[in-house]
Amino acid sequence: MQASFQPAAASLRPVAFDSESAAKAKPKAFTPDASANLTDPDNAPAVRLLTDTLQEATRRNASDLHIEPAEQGWRMRLRIDGVLHAIPQPPAHLRDAFITRVKVLARMDIAERRVPQDGRLRIATSPGRVEDYRVNSLPTLFGEKLVLRRLDALPADLSLDSLGLDPRQRETVDAAIRAPHGLVLVTGPTGSGKTLSLYCFLNLLNGEARNLCSVEDPAEIQLAGINQVSVREKAGLTFAVALRAFLRQDPDVIMVGEIRDEETADVAVKAAQTGHLVLSTLHTNDAPAAIARLIDIGVEPYNLAAALRLVTAQRLVRRLCAACRAPAPQSAAALRAAGFTDDQLDGWEPYAATGCAACHGIGYRGRVGVHQVMPVSDAMREMIVASAGTHELARLAQTEQVATLRDAALARVRDGTTSLAEALAATEVA
Repeated sequence: MQASFQPAAASLRPVAFDSESAAKAKPKAFTPDASANLTDPDNAPAVRLLTDTLQEATRRNASDLHIEPAEQGWRMRLRIDGVLHAIPQPPAHLRDAFITRVKVLARMDIAERRVPQDGRLRIATSPGRVEDYRVNSLPTLFGEKLVLRRLDALPADLSLDSLGLDPRQRETVDAAIRAPHGLVLVTGPTGSGKTLSLYCFLNLLNGEARNLCSVEDPAEIQLAGINQVSVREKAGLTFAVALRAFLRQDPDVIMVGEIRDEETADVAVKAAQTGHLVLSTLHTNDAPAAIARLIDIGVEPYNLAAALRLVTAQRLVRRLCAACRAPAPQSAAALRAAGFTDDQLDGWEPYAATGCAACHGIGYRGRVGVHQVMPVSDAMREMIVASAGTHELARLAQTEQVATLRDAALARVRDGTTSLAEALAATEVA
């Protein structure tokens, strides 16, 4: 079911935003006052369309807006709870004016259409509400594709309780991030909420008694009390360079947006060994695979064993809409095949998505994390030093009663938070 939306009465007005891209932009490419376009009859329909679209993104709590040109016309889609949904087809003749309008507000060079550009805009979508967007353009066969990341879609609650950890997992995570030193890793694919988890950790540690520093590519969440740095590779400011600078800034806690290479990994591990708490992310499928990944990058096993304190893996699953979820009985054989044990089959039944006006016909509203939380025990340190493989580490984690991602997702099915189909899709076993 596609939702329609009505044109807004007020037009968008840009709010001043200082950025590196604004400083480098060519003056001739931008109007001195972008709001002057509001009175231009040729641009007014594009302005109204942008107003309506961004207000719809806010109303439906979308994380991203995709603007995609085609050979005939164009389309716009909203990413809602991790899934793209088409919105009503915009008029074909407004495509170029619409894209130009976005680039003007994002302080991007409207004369440059041959290379990707990054921009950022802060804009009033309604009286009293100002939102931030990160904008990226990409030249395609039929024109520029734009993606607007809605930064205000992030939850305001940055507590550990908001992550969806069970009580035992929460206790384990809390103990690890309150330790005076060590390396804590959050793993998972792009879009699984890793950075948000790190910010929840930082928020818990944030206070007058600690010096907290973070380096990201780019810094998307602005958190008071944190010394935040955005990577600028063209200027020579990489993760490793920022990390080395942090170590001369008397830090207590260091957050590295992502460990991508040997140099960054080496500095992060050594910082964790020398009295600092280091928080970072990796792209791996589960927690045990993170260890093998760091060794493959080039970290010495004995250094990793000494520094690593905790590894968590996570996925995001969509929450069933409480207003319209409906029972969806499954056979015992199907539930066993999904991973439930015989003693978990009685006294409950799974729910499925149906769709209603409250969830715009989708059947889901919001997302919740499912986690694998793996503390690094003495036995695991011995296996790391011995360069044990991922499967051996996974078997040890199982004997130490570390729940898998599939276990965590199935627990969300049992309590009615999500559907069986969603849990299986999010934690597909190879």
